[in-house]
Amino acid sequence: MRVLIIKTSSLGDVIHTLPAVTDASSINKDLRFDWAVEEAFAEIPAWHPAVETVIPVAIRRWRKQPVESLRGPEWRHCKRQLSRNHYDAVIDAQGLIKSAWLTRYVQAPRWGYDNNSAREPLASMAYHHKVPVSRELHAVERIRQLFASAMRYRLPESTGHYGIDAAQFGAVESQEPSIICLHNTARDEKLWPEEHWRQLVQQAIAEGFRVSLPWGNDAERERAKRIAGVDDRAVVLPRLKLKALAALLVRASGVVAVDTGLGHLAAALGTPAVSLYGPTSPDRVGTYGANQCHLLSPEAGSKSSAAQQMSALSPDLVWNNLRPLMKTAG
Repeated sequence: MRVLIIKTSSLGDVIHTLPAVTDASSINKDLRFDWAVEEAFAEIPAWHPAVETVIPVAIRRWRKQPVESLRGPEWRHCKRQLSRNHYDAVIDAQGLIKSAWLTRYVQAPRWGYDNNSAREPLASMAYHHKVPVSRELHAVERIRQLFASAMRYRLPESTGHYGIDAAQFGAVESQEPSIICLHNTARDEKLWPEEHWRQLVQQAIAEGFRVSLPWGNDAERERAKRIAGVDDRAVVLPRLKLKALAALLVRASGVVAVDTGLGHLAAALGTPAVSLYGPTSPDRVGTYGANQCHLLSPEAGSKSSAAQQMSALSPDLVWNNLRPLMKTAG
């Protein structure tokens, strides 16, 4: 049985889909998946052993020049890839108009959320089979329910497992204890104050940890430099692809993250992590899995600004939650 998954973005959303793939493939050993995903995240589906073919799409880029893109060779190639294989089903795990649009190029029964469950209700018009799933559930559990309905199996009661074999990122050997600070996020309102980061970094260094700071653009690199300061035990990393960053996360003693897709990557790899939330809530899209701690600002839900909410999470509070988490996981 071969199934095509449509889950194009974003980073956290793609990672949230992996436990459903694990559920389905553990119940049906002959099941194989292909996966259509945004080009920026095309590495991730291939990390799961049940995914055979990854079909990169570039909707984010194409819609900047829609007329030229729809007439161009990239879109023609994408349509050929979507239609060339025989699929027993296609599952739109995104529930957006853009993802539903892709399903129409696949000659297979189309499954997706019903209009009360999809993030964009009009998307449900594209599906042959519409599945009701509560919006109150965590994103991972919503996708797990969708897959169970589409492939007609009983949803396992256990916590979902991402199914990623850490060995593919290289051997995890004993090394200097290390902390990775995931300070970058797409929305400024979710940033933690730089002074808090600097205090946390110095606390970690004082207790014998080396600290690494990744970045994805020039502004993030400059912020990482300011956080690191002049201490050579705080390292601003070079710009890394996702697999290289995953290899570092697998080896890290612990992670501190704002509400960001890379925090979900750390969770998928089982790295002990404390994630910080203020104007956003972890209830439905927080990091999911073992060794995860969510710290919600005491100012969350108040009339205070996003910056004030994030500032209310003190470095001492973060460190005091990370230390026992690392000890327990170790």
